Amino acid sequence: MFARWNRMAKQFARIAKDITMAVKAGGPDPQSNPALRRAMQNARAVNMPKDKVDAAIKRASGRDATNYQQVLYEAYAPHGIALMIETATDNPTRTVAEVRNIVTKNDGNLATSGSVSFQFKKMGVFRLNPEGIDQDDLELYLIDHGLEEFGESTGEKGEPQLVARCAFEDFGRLQEALEARKIHPISAEHEYVPTMHTDLPEAQANEVLALVDKLEQNDDVHSVFHNLG
Repeated sequence: MFARWNRMAKQFARIAKDITMAVKAGGPDPQSNPALRRAMQNARAVNMPKDKVDAAIKRASGRDATNYQQVLYEAYAPHGIALMIETATDNPTRTVAEVRNIVTKNDGNLATSGSVSFQFKKMGVFRLNPEGIDQDDLELYLIDHGLEEFGESTGEKGEPQLVARCAFEDFGRLQEALEARKIHPISAEHEYVPTMHTDLPEAQANEVLALVDKLEQNDDVHSVFHNLG
């Protein structure tokens, strides 16, 4: 129970940061701010209460709102597994020290910029409820708006989902295409998708996943992507 609430609190904090950055960049009106619309969709996906969403937008609109920066760190986990560590922070000096400490204490090492990222492709990822959707028709429609990959998946609770991926440069085009069809994604985010996976024996894979879990528990860490098979 504690772990579930801890994860929920982390999700809410992450989305509150997303809302803050979106409002600061594009204003508090979701109709004219696609990034804020995405953040609000993602808030609904994790059942973040509407009053918390509204409060986050109001805080972000104030003069005393926290200034967050998105900082990306590249690293290697044990056994050569590549990591992309995405953070949203108001203090990059603190964040890099904490990320380096977690990585090195778990037999990994931070890498120089560009030495890991070439193994990943930054993509826009939309997760959809398949109910009422003609998959073949939607796929053909979205191909004209930047769709690169389309398939079935399952959510955290085992529920069926459709996953649409595009090059990050086409994120806005795909979002607008879905909105034109009145399809509201369960979530809409960018991900670093590995171009190749590395398989490890179970014991070694667990070492990598333990490091990923410790990074994800850090308040400044937004997401961790890896190429573990």
